[in-house]
Amino acid sequence: MHSTNDALIAHAERLLKSERQQFLQRHPTSVRLAEEARKHFLYGVPMHWMNDWGTPTPLFVREAQGAHFTCADGIDYTDFCLGDTGAMFGHSPEPVARALQAQAQRGFTTMLPGVNTPDVGAALADQFGLPYWQLATTATDANRFVLRWARAVTGRTKLLVFDGCYHGTVDDTLVDCVVDVEDGKTVSQTVSRASLLGQTVDLGLHTVAVDFNDLAAVERELASGEIACLLTEPALTNCGMVPARPGFIASLRELTTRYGTLLILDETHTISSGRGGWARNAGVEPDFIVFGKPIAGGLPAAAYGFSAALAKRMQAAKDAAPPGHSGIGTTLSGNMLTLAALHATLTEVATPAAYEHMLTLAATLEQGLTAVLERHALPWCITRIGARLELQFCPTAPVNAREARAAQQDELEHAIHLYLLNRGVLLTPFHNMMLVCPETRPSDIDTLLTVLDDCLTTLTVN
Repeated sequence: MHSTNDALIAHAERLLKSERQQFLQRHPTSVRLAEEARKHFLYGVPMHWMNDWGTPTPLFVREAQGAHFTCADGIDYTDFCLGDTGAMFGHSPEPVARALQAQAQRGFTTMLPGVNTPDVGAALADQFGLPYWQLATTATDANRFVLRWARAVTGRTKLLVFDGCYHGTVDDTLVDCVVDVEDGKTVSQTVSRASLLGQTVDLGLHTVAVDFNDLAAVERELASGEIACLLTEPALTNCGMVPARPGFIASLRELTTRYGTLLILDETHTISSGRGGWARNAGVEPDFIVFGKPIAGGLPAAAYGFSAALAKRMQAAKDAAPPGHSGIGTTLSGNMLTLAALHATLTEVATPAAYEHMLTLAATLEQGLTAVLERHALPWCITRIGARLELQFCPTAPVNAREARAAQQDELEHAIHLYLLNRGVLLTPFHNMMLVCPETRPSDIDTLLTVLDDCLTTLTVN
């Protein structure tokens, strides 16, 4: 595998040079807008990571609808990134746009509950199963608030996560598990990620990271009696997709219950699994569950749910605390505009029919991608979680973050992404992730497969 990838990397470096030049020629308006934006925005973008696409200059978008968007230079793109899940139900879904337009005439935010609050709560419970909910503006905020609740109700301080985890920008989770050999023994240590800017606190003081899919390591840490909660995605999705082994998450549920630790599932990405998310479809009930990104049609919104028993413990902790700010909640969370978008998305967009379309077409894409790889005799694999797929540069799906990181090849990724981008197909900038939305059509799948086939031909023949 390594020799194959090494040869392809050399080809990718040459391909990148020509593709970058082609990008500049095809996107003069984006080039101009980037120059103008740099006068007031760092790197010329609203958030610095928008500059991480591997393009020579940011690609500026004019409009987005369904599974397509149009860039500043009027070029149409088939979008398989979909805002990295934010637009998983398609760009500007008509029911959400209609609800926002109606609510815009009646107010945006008041710091008071809107009259449709009961309806939104019922829609959340119907979609995701858990009876009680609170809202946040982002999944990062939701995860941060859930950690506070977990520590408050358990009286414990430590958090258990998995190496390679992604839970937004929650400080407690921005750690790596470093494995060394000392005196012939394997020793692991949890440390702050080296890439963090301005980090002053040792995040390993209250967070422990272990390998995903390692039940023995999980039980070893839980047995200490110090872990307030275990926070994980049902599958790692940000270090390269790492699916859980069969029964792994169910075993986490059993272990956390045994040791008095709360289980938190962050389903911001695995909402792609099916209507209701991964946990509901798998029959696993966590103590807390977090959803974000697409649940309001792409408008910033998140929600976290919990059981009735846990709701009583949370209320008792809040009632027993002194008056003042709890450190939970932000002013704009649960505003009236968000409530309108949430209700429309949950009741009219994220429907059983929408998921059936997405999952069926994603399975078709998986088969097509596998066939393309076989045609080029490449020792790579396709990993799929519902409507979310990833092409990985290894023969089988990784079982932990170390394996996922070892399979990553930045030059190959950039070459593939830019080749596709220059031919009207967008993947996520990080890894080779693809999403299928309710507006994706078989012709979109055909376009992706054809362009990828041509790309791999270029990489393997040159």
